[in-house]
Amino acid sequence: MTETGWRVVLITTVPPVAHALVSFLREAGHEPVAVLSARSTVAPPPDRAPMGDQTAPPGLDLLVARDKWSIEPLVRAMRPDLVLCWGFPWRIPLSALQVPPLGSVNCHPALLPRHRGPIPLAWAFRDGDGQFGVTWHRMDAELDTGPTLAQGTVPIADDDFGIDAVGPRIGAVAVGLLPAVLARVAAGDPGDPQPLEGVTWAGHFGEDYATVDWSWPARRIHNQVRAWAFTFGLSPVVGPVAELGGRRVRLVRTSLVDSGDGGQRVECGDGPLWVLDAEPIS
Repeated sequence: MTETGWRVVLITTVPPVAHALVSFLREAGHEPVAVLSARSTVAPPPDRAPMGDQTAPPGLDLLVARDKWSIEPLVRAMRPDLVLCWGFPWRIPLSALQVPPLGSVNCHPALLPRHRGPIPLAWAFRDGDGQFGVTWHRMDAELDTGPTLAQGTVPIADDDFGIDAVGPRIGAVAVGLLPAVLARVAAGDPGDPQPLEGVTWAGHFGEDYATVDWSWPARRIHNQVRAWAFTFGLSPVVGPVAELGGRRVRLVRTSLVDSGDGGQRVECGDGPLWVLDAEPIS
């Protein structure tokens, strides 16, 4: 197959991701034909617009799957040469992934095989990593296990907080890797098998990580607060919960330095941490 002119279906629930991919693909001489999103019964955060008529890239069909089993017929109807997936909540059936002749490729924000799973950015903070990872990989029947096509890293800064701060930097690295990814796809390159060593799972947080221990080092607690910010409200428990000023609160944002914004100074195991925002828990 030629290296340009591919029909590409995008699978994502994140409008900025769809716009970035459409822009890149068109400039590279390909034809993005549809964005496939997922129907959800959970309302998005008020500052996070869902994929829809007002947010999807213009000029493409917008497909909304009711469940994972409707993905295959929707993709097949678009006759794609390639599927690109990035930011999608469901494990996609293998039958759907095998529809395009060039295969299906996913972007996962981790250095696979480290941090496979639903919340890899949160685990990068939890594990004290100094960087986020970005991996483009071929998709198979399992989650985040397919052969890799390209990888990159994004440094984590002390004041990084929330997807609005780090998402654009991760996105820039991911899009920057795409020329090499598509070149390997065009060549029929199957990708590099993921090593058996270093596999970790980035699953949803539980009670074991929900409570703040002020005897921990300040950076460890700061990372705990930031990690919970990247669970996107999907954890089955509430966290991180702390005792602060005689009240039980959920820490929302902290800083390792006095930002001058009136944050409350708290002594940790190795020094101070400033609480910038917290919500009372009844």
